Amino acid sequence: MQLTILGGGGFRVPLVYQAVMAASGRVGVDRVVLLDDDAARLGVVTDVLAQLAAEAGAGPAVRATTDVDEAVRGADVVFSAIRVGGTGGRTRDERAALGLGVLGQETVGPGGLAYALRTVPVADALAARIAALAPQAWTINFTNPASIVTEAMRAHLGDRVVGICDTPIALVRRTLRAVGLDPMAFDRGEAEVDYAGLNHLGWLRAVRARGRDLLPGLLADDAALRGLEEVRLMGAEWVRAQRALPNEYLYYYDYTREAVAALAAEPRTRGEFLAGQQSAFYAAAAAEPALALALWRGALAEREATYMATERESTAAGERHAEDLGGGYHEVAVDLMAALLGAEEHRMILDVANTGPDGAPLLPGLPADAVVEVPVRVDGAGVHPLELRTELAPAMLARVAAVKACERLIIDAARTGSREAAWLAFARHPLVDSVAVARRLVDAYLPA
Repeated sequence: MQLTILGGGGFRVPLVYQAVMAASGRVGVDRVVLLDDDAARLGVVTDVLAQLAAEAGAGPAVRATTDVDEAVRGADVVFSAIRVGGTGGRTRDERAALGLGVLGQETVGPGGLAYALRTVPVADALAARIAALAPQAWTINFTNPASIVTEAMRAHLGDRVVGICDTPIALVRRTLRAVGLDPMAFDRGEAEVDYAGLNHLGWLRAVRARGRDLLPGLLADDAALRGLEEVRLMGAEWVRAQRALPNEYLYYYDYTREAVAALAAEPRTRGEFLAGQQSAFYAAAAAEPALALALWRGALAEREATYMATERESTAAGERHAEDLGGGYHEVAVDLMAALLGAEEHRMILDVANTGPDGAPLLPGLPADAVVEVPVRVDGAGVHPLELRTELAPAMLARVAAVKACERLIIDAARTGSREAAWLAFARHPLVDSVAVARRLVDAYLPA
């Protein structure tokens, strides 16, 4: 079976390869094709994967290419993790926003919309080639902003493309542990959760097991709440007021002023830190190929330990707990692959069309073809959204609807080149507080 990775020269590709190796009896991948437009990075990542396979004693065969059609042809599963514009594009996105006094973050707010403007045309082109050359393949999208990119790719691939993110399932598993359940209870169908929203904009509003909702009891338990990363970021009092556990990225919406001030005060943005770190890694690994794996592991440990460090410092959230370390999207991707290929059944939280099991919208007021992030059951027949028994509170739904409208405007702007659509998208976003600032953002972003 062939797994094609779009963005195959990316820093986190070895995590996917490791997860595939560890799950060899579940997913049966015997060849991995890496696609990237940077041949030098492809060479470094190929060295890392070869050393991982040698360390394990075996691993899927790896082939690297810069040709899209060669990479896609014959694929059974396509994993999309591209970064259009590279880390240089990300740093421009962050700095342009911060320079105008609004949030500079790669997926949330104006930075995310700018990233989408660059990415949607490329995602469209890639999805069209997948539809033409590997129409039977499942496409798993992790390219950010995941909600926007998945929705764009659906125009070509329909239900054969699914968006993934590790933050909602990590929140669910930490919550299950906090209420005394096995963290995998939802995955196995032993617990039911109501999580809904968009990628990086969602809330966990119920956890049902043993015939009752366990979330109210957790919200009343100070000690248990302190064990949750999201509560350490945003405060138990605010979480209780919402009667729901927020995705950690809600910090940027609920503490916008504090987030902007903290990010602006840093000598480097997150993008600038990663650009420097990754540049050093790729250069060192190219110079010393035999050390590629060791160098990658050192860089990965630093990257994970510093994730959202500025936000945690500004809120006194403290160091990340051991269970919060490790980007788990690669494990989510393998579980999804195993289910879609028919070997297993999993309950997950994924980015899918807003259509429930009865055909009605999962989130009322949003278009049926809008991509939302909700609980699903996945098996060999596909992805099946689960019923949501707890509605989003009106204020939550209003925020989701506003952001989704901006996402759809930015897709239109990316496809048509409409400066007006881009201006509307930025101006109507909850994290942009001025039409004039929105115009200046468009002027800053479009040339790049």
